[in-house]
Amino acid sequence: MMLYVLFGLLVFFIAIRIPIALAIGGACFVYMAITGDIQPHTAVQRMVGGVNSYTLLAIPFFIFAGNVMNYGGVTTRIFNFANACVGHVKGGLAHVNVLASIIFAGMSGAAVADAGGLGAIEIRAMKERGYGERVTIGVTAASSLIGPIIPPSMIMVVYSVASSSSLGRLFAAGVIPGVMMGLSLMLVIYFQADKLQCPREPRASLRQMAEALVSAFFSLMAPVIILGGMFTGWFTPTESAAIASFYGIILGIAYRDLNWKTLKTAIVDSMTTTVQILLIVASATLFAYILAREEAPQKTAAWVLSVTDNYWVVLLMLNILLLIMGLFMETVASINLVTPVLLPLFDALHINPVHFGLVMCVNLVIGTLTPPFGTVLFVLSSVAGITVEKVFRHTAIFILPLLAVLIILNVFPGISLWLPDLLFGPE
Repeated sequence: MMLYVLFGLLVFFIAIRIPIALAIGGACFVYMAITGDIQPHTAVQRMVGGVNSYTLLAIPFFIFAGNVMNYGGVTTRIFNFANACVGHVKGGLAHVNVLASIIFAGMSGAAVADAGGLGAIEIRAMKERGYGERVTIGVTAASSLIGPIIPPSMIMVVYSVASSSSLGRLFAAGVIPGVMMGLSLMLVIYFQADKLQCPREPRASLRQMAEALVSAFFSLMAPVIILGGMFTGWFTPTESAAIASFYGIILGIAYRDLNWKTLKTAIVDSMTTTVQILLIVASATLFAYILAREEAPQKTAAWVLSVTDNYWVVLLMLNILLLIMGLFMETVASINLVTPVLLPLFDALHINPVHFGLVMCVNLVIGTLTPPFGTVLFVLSSVAGITVEKVFRHTAIFILPLLAVLIILNVFPGISLWLPDLLFGPE
């Protein structure tokens, strides 16, 4: 009975637009007040313990790395290099938009960093060269979702802690699916280029390509250093986040685009975002503790298996659940709430937690492009100066190829597990 009260309160608090961290925490404390089973000091210890994790240290560093590279001129050089490479292809700057997001994904790990930083550059460039609002906004929004899938990924850090999975394997699992997402968007752009009225850019000469490469070389080395260091074992994913931040500062100073004012802004923005995320993690940790006391994971697994034990049917049910959660709940909160509940199902149906972690992340980042609470929609609405409703209308066509990639990943788990097994050996 009390589980229904707990979830009912959570849904009610979200419905009346209480911030998600307070909604989760508020539901927990009302539960505690009614039952009297959990002492306040125990709740505080659980919440503090939830954020007292070495792995979670990667979050503030990756957020800061993305911000400092946005302010430090890295994103501009990446965009110019991508333009020299693919700007002449049918679809023009729309392809450049996607390629730049793939490259930037190897540095930031967050869709919001891509949409708010690189996205502003992409939107301005496309508008100046006569691209319509539909393709400009739609492609920028959809391509920003590649950021949380290609490593480093902030939400994979959260999933790693929630599921006790290897962060290195999760990062490796995201490489091929992230590239697939980018290629699927580029295919749609290519075949819809005439309908979307995408002008082509002139083909860059070898000299122009060389100049763009030289200008962006050290920016392009950032993902090589970050990912290469992790996958070769030179440093841990958490250490790579600190290295990415330091490297971003060095680049910003070398490019003369980073000064004390912009550095201070990057630090404040990163601190604000980090506090918001860790408050969610702390509240969700207490929520997960209550679920464990009530044996909610075991009860959920028993109920699902009583309905069906067919692997594919259960997988379909989980995907639908996650897509619905993505419509209404912030990604970090969704991962923290649903992962502990689903772990018994993984064991019962032999679902690989690394593979499903990737599937979960793709499901939930698609939710950031959907109303009513899609964070990427709100960021692009602010950047482009148009309504959230218009951003979603422009983006709708580009959600379809992302859903197609999601289906492929569900049907063929080897796509996400091949690289982790190659780098780290079979589990």
